[in-house]
Amino acid sequence: MDDKSIEERLADLGVTLPDAPAPAANYVPYVVSGLLVFISGQLPMENGECPHRGALGRDVDLEHGVAAARVCAINVLSQLKAACGGDLSKVVRCVRLGGFVAATPDFEQHPAVINGASDLIAEALGDAGQHARAAVGVSSLPFGVPVEVEAVFEIAAASPVG
Repeated sequence: MDDKSIEERLADLGVTLPDAPAPAANYVPYVVSGLLVFISGQLPMENGECPHRGALGRDVDLEHGVAAARVCAINVLSQLKAACGGDLSKVVRCVRLGGFVAATPDFEQHPAVINGASDLIAEALGDAGQHARAAVGVSSLPFGVPVEVEAVFEIAAASPVG
């Protein structure tokens, strides 16, 4: 059994969580309701910028789509850490991950793109990272990004609302 913490697993992966990104519109980045944390859709923002832009099947290849989904998952985990008052040891499991992929009508590899997020969550949380999921194709996403990821987590104790 792996007794590593989420933070230790992330360090092993070479991932440092950035400060939780601020919302881009009139919403909150997460809501804690009972023992569930609902993370609003996260974009592939790095250092305040979106290096990934365009649609899969036209402007963005599969490799870059997967990389963008991974960045989204890192931002999801940043919001989760904020929702837990900085203490990821409160995380019980990832319940559900939802991924949106901006793509051309003939693109069919949406699940492969969202694997970039699912794989990181599973690697970071171990067995607790196994989750239900949706991977949905859309015609466009905010700021022209190729991927957006939202999530629901179970926590051990309620944390302050953000």
